[in-house]
Amino acid sequence: MRLTKKTTTISTAGSSYSRFINPTVREFIDKVCALEGAEDGFATATGMAAIFGTFMTFMNSGDHLLSSPAVFGSTHTILTKYFGRWGMQYSYADFSSEAAVRAAIRPNTKMMYLETPTNPGLDVYDLEWIGRVCQEHNILLVVDNCFATPLLQTPISYGADLVIHSATKWMEGQGRVLGGIVVGKKELVREVYLFCRQTGPSLSPFNAWVLSKSLETLDVRMQRHCDNAEVLAARLEQHPAVNWVKYPTLPSHPHYAIAKKQMCRGGGIVVFELKGGRDACTRFMNSLQLLTLTSNLGDTRSIATHPASTTHSKLTEEERLALGITQGVIRISVGLEHISDIQADIVQALDGLGV
Repeated sequence: MRLTKKTTTISTAGSSYSRFINPTVREFIDKVCALEGAEDGFATATGMAAIFGTFMTFMNSGDHLLSSPAVFGSTHTILTKYFGRWGMQYSYADFSSEAAVRAAIRPNTKMMYLETPTNPGLDVYDLEWIGRVCQEHNILLVVDNCFATPLLQTPISYGADLVIHSATKWMEGQGRVLGGIVVGKKELVREVYLFCRQTGPSLSPFNAWVLSKSLETLDVRMQRHCDNAEVLAARLEQHPAVNWVKYPTLPSHPHYAIAKKQMCRGGGIVVFELKGGRDACTRFMNSLQLLTLTSNLGDTRSIATHPASTTHSKLTEEERLALGITQGVIRISVGLEHISDIQADIVQALDGLGV
C-alpha cells in the first residue's frame, strides 16, 4: 500500500490557537469594547496581567512612566521593584494638580498611568485635562477603570489611549473566576496582543464564558451596588465613631465636582476612617457578622477590608500616610444584600466601639 502525503491548507482567518485568540474570549472582548467605546481589546488571565502586559509592551529601557501614587499595591511593586531591572524609569505626581503633572513630565516620558477612582482612597482625577496634556506631549494615557466600570465612566471619551480592568471584580461580580482586559485604539491593542501571545498571560475560554455571561447583568448589578453604597455612605457620615467618609458622589468628597462631571454614579466602594486607629479597626472587623473579611471587592456579598494590612501592605507606612491610608481606614465593597441588612451589621459593629 502506497502512502500519499495529505496536503492541508491552514487558514489565517479566524481562531488558530487559544493562547492567541478564542471565539469565546473574542465575545467577551467585543462586549467590553462596546461598553468602553474602544476599537479593540485583549483579554488576560488577571487584571495584573493586563497592567504588566501593557507596561512591557510599550516601555523600553530609558523610557519614563509618570503615575499617580495612588495605585494598587502590586502595581506599586512593579514600578518600585522591577522597573529598574530593565532600565525603565518611573515617578509619581499629584494628579489632582495640572501644574504638578506638567512639571513632572520629562523628555523621555512615554506613558501616564492612573486609577480613577483610586484604590482605596477614592480620589477622582479629572480625565479631561489629563487627556489633553497627554495629547500635547504625545504621551500614552492608560487608565485603570476597574472601580467605575464602563457603566459609570468611559475614559476613552476623555482621551485615554488604553483602558484596563481587573474583570475579576465588578465585571464578574460573583467572585468565581479571574480575568483582566485592556481595550483602546486598535493599533495599540495590536502591540499588546503581539507581546501577550508570546509571553502567555491569556484568558482561558471558560473564564471568558463566565465573564461574558456576567456582563449581561452588569448594569442591573451596578445600579444596586450604587444604590446601597449611597445610602451607606450618608449613614456613616452621621456615626460618632467615624472620622471621615469618602464616596465619589457624596457632596463632602473633595473631588465631588469632577465625579459628577465624568461619572454617572459613584460606584460600589465606600471608604471611611475610624477613630481609634488599628485597634478600633480590629474590633470593628471582628464584630461584623454579615460582611465577609477579605481583600477582594466587586462581589455580590459585602466585603470589609483593612487596606494598610492587606492590599497596600507593600507600601511603607510613610507612603501609605501620604495617600491617606491610615491604620484606621476601612474599605467596604458594598454588595447586593438588602441595604437594611448591610447597614445594620456595620452600625452594630461601630456601636460596639463605644465612641
